[in-house]
Amino acid sequence: MKISKLETFGNDFVGFVRVTTDTGDTGWGQLSTYNADITTEVFHRQVARHVMGRSALDIADLLAWVYEREHKFQGSYLRRAQTGLDTALWDLHGKLAGKPVVELLGGTPGKLRAYASSMKRDITPADEAARFVHLRDTYGFDAFKWRVGAECGRDGDEWEGRTAEVVPVVSKALGEGIAKLVDGNSCYSPAKAIEIGKMLQDNGISHFEEPCPYWEMEQTAQVRAALDLDVTGGEQDCELQIWARMFDLGAVDVAQPDVMYMGGITRTLQVCEMAAAYGLPVTPHAANLSLVTMCTMHLLKAIPNAGKYLEFSIEGLDYYPWQEGLFLGNPYRIEDGCAIVPEGPGWGVEINPAWLDRAQYRATTLEQV
Repeated sequence: MKISKLETFGNDFVGFVRVTTDTGDTGWGQLSTYNADITTEVFHRQVARHVMGRSALDIADLLAWVYEREHKFQGSYLRRAQTGLDTALWDLHGKLAGKPVVELLGGTPGKLRAYASSMKRDITPADEAARFVHLRDTYGFDAFKWRVGAECGRDGDEWEGRTAEVVPVVSKALGEGIAKLVDGNSCYSPAKAIEIGKMLQDNGISHFEEPCPYWEMEQTAQVRAALDLDVTGGEQDCELQIWARMFDLGAVDVAQPDVMYMGGITRTLQVCEMAAAYGLPVTPHAANLSLVTMCTMHLLKAIPNAGKYLEFSIEGLDYYPWQEGLFLGNPYRIEDGCAIVPEGPGWGVEINPAWLDRAQYRATTLEQV
């Protein structure tokens, strides 16, 4: 069974990939979100052309082959493009077997505890607390994450005093028995992160994500050593040698790879195995409701060192207007604070044909290479 065609359907924000084999079988995947139009160009020029006519059955070998052919261009964009190939092939394999991807990975479909993840910093502490309480009472979420500091903020705040206010206000509003997480998005120096971290501990926060610039792993390790809560990170990292260094340094208590940034399920599984060797759980980054969250759901229900919960974005079309109409039906319903991993073959979702009709289209075929 050989790859005969790779198609992309996308826009500036998100792009889907369809793989077709010489047997006529197909699978759907996704390129990483954000600047997806650029990633689409990388996909066709630096991924698709290398795999035409090659076997669709060994995903790891295909990814390694692309990496070798493009050895001069290692890095984020190549990995984001490889994700489209990887996730489409996993869907294909699931459909060929008549099984959901989670079963191919050794797990089972069904309920998966989720944490409600806020992406906003321009929201007041009172408004953040109010919407969290509504989600707790309406959908049964028992875990929440919100933002502190400013993104890559050099010790600054989104506005003066926001962090010192939002932490106790939200924590108090949620009450006891709720897991409370915050994300620093590379804001702080070690000294400031430790100061903030102690304040978080005093307010019942159990998870401090990416406190320092993520590329300065020694700084994050310093913060981890000084605090009792979980210091977490890794969402931006896409190369295995970087993950090895992170684990060797003892920089994090929880590993947070992003399936779409890593290059797909196959390479994310390698990070999960590496984390397991260090006794660390994995709580992947999944910050929007494109296919990334569904892929992560299948992964988390299968790996033995899965973290406590799935990241589940609570932002709607006001924040992510490009999410509108991606799928038929609602693959992302929440019941009692849990997402539901579907039982259908492959990813178990159907991309909306009307969305595909509006998307920018491009194809690479055997005849073109």
